[in-house]
Amino acid sequence: MSDAQIHSSLDPQTCEQARLSRDARFDGLFFVAVTSTGIYCRPVCPARASKRENVRYYASAAAAETAGFRPCLRCRPELAPGNLVWQRGDHVVARALKLIEAGVLDEGSLDDLARQVDVGSRQLRRLFVDRLGAPPINVHTTRRLLFAKQLLTETSMPVTEVAMASGFRSLRRFNAAFAQANRIAPRELRRHPRTPPGDTLVLRLGYRPPYDFDALLTFLRGRSLPGIEHVDEHSYARVFGPADAPGWLRLSAWPNAEHALKLELHCPQPAQMLPVVTRIRRMFDLDADPQAIAGALRTHPVLRPLLRKRPGLRLPGGWGGFEIAVRAVLGQQVSVAAARTLASRIVQRHGLVVPNPPRPGLERLFPSPETLADADLREIGVTTARSETIRGIARALLDGRVDFRNDQPLDTFVARWVALPGIGEWTAHYVAMRALSHPDAFPAADLILRRAAADDGSILSTKALDHMAEAWRPWRAYAVMHLWRSTADVPPAPRPKRHKEVRA
Repeated sequence: MSDAQIHSSLDPQTCEQARLSRDARFDGLFFVAVTSTGIYCRPVCPARASKRENVRYYASAAAAETAGFRPCLRCRPELAPGNLVWQRGDHVVARALKLIEAGVLDEGSLDDLARQVDVGSRQLRRLFVDRLGAPPINVHTTRRLLFAKQLLTETSMPVTEVAMASGFRSLRRFNAAFAQANRIAPRELRRHPRTPPGDTLVLRLGYRPPYDFDALLTFLRGRSLPGIEHVDEHSYARVFGPADAPGWLRLSAWPNAEHALKLELHCPQPAQMLPVVTRIRRMFDLDADPQAIAGALRTHPVLRPLLRKRPGLRLPGGWGGFEIAVRAVLGQQVSVAAARTLASRIVQRHGLVVPNPPRPGLERLFPSPETLADADLREIGVTTARSETIRGIARALLDGRVDFRNDQPLDTFVARWVALPGIGEWTAHYVAMRALSHPDAFPAADLILRRAAADDGSILSTKALDHMAEAWRPWRAYAVMHLWRSTADVPPAPRPKRHKEVRA
């Protein structure tokens, strides 16, 4: 793979400047391979810069490994944030990458993956090689091996459990694949484990700066559900299922202002560890590229000062799709506080109690679609119409009319959801924004958005806001967060009595 094959937004000169300056904004957007050592690094690697004639640039870690380079033990490519540029949009490669991330290749084949994105396996392989420099199987394998390398380096997990956690069914295959990619056996990384043996792991989750963790915590704290999650000024904590073997996690800032979050994780089932970490990265938007987002939004006069004020604002995702959908319905035309109160009542009445809570205050799981499909929520204050809507969502999920697959196009997702009784465009886009973390979801009917975008005290029509937001694609969801946040930074203006806030 030549320099010319790097993604078009990152030309070789830009990569060279980022490498020499160790610019953290480019971390994970490309990788630096050195022919004289056979090693590939992150652009922030602290090692002495190699000569330009010995350097090759690759668009992905998988491409560098496919070309025969091994990951650096100093800068640790496994800590680089992901590159969501490949997953943006609805083209075949983007959809296939999302499916790989969801685990389609854990048990399925390349043919299975190709069928799900409606192309032949040979064409899918060619598209991956053209765009990422590596075929789908290599992308999948590199993802698992880099996660294994992090577990081996930062924890004291037994190698057998590391193999399971990184998706390998066979220890022999894991040892062989790891040795081939890293030129050392897995046990050679276990000489100095970073954390003592125990049930709780500590992992570093990197991101590209700037990153406004405090703003994310503020958003989630106002919506937190007692018993399921706990959010304070410094961290987010949550319990997750199954109830008979619950796990828990706590996320906080990594010390010394490093560009990473600290994940404390107790996960009794090793095979679920990579999916849990993947979900956390999505929920906290750790793979976003602030430069690309700002480049698309800063041209608008309303958004420009908001981006300057909060350049690291990210998209807050949700832990579970059904949970977000229920909360979105509860939040229709009421305040955030009122929606949270109703959601908390549902958790207390219908949530699954964890027999042996892993942490104090974390003792319930959000009710499943099976539980709420026939539940009468009117007795806890939910209106008849919304109670019926929530039951309708639960039944639609159970019979497959809707789902939370993040590889589906936004328009398809919205169309399926608005076909359900009680679900409009606002709710469908809100669910897409928080459950799928879709960067272009845009609940244009939101009253606060329409007021904040006007910037003169008036209220734009939904049609006018939709038209204005065309220039913000494919990052409209980030515009939503900036506009919502702008209303929290100033005293609230009086609103006409005929209007009700529409925000969950």
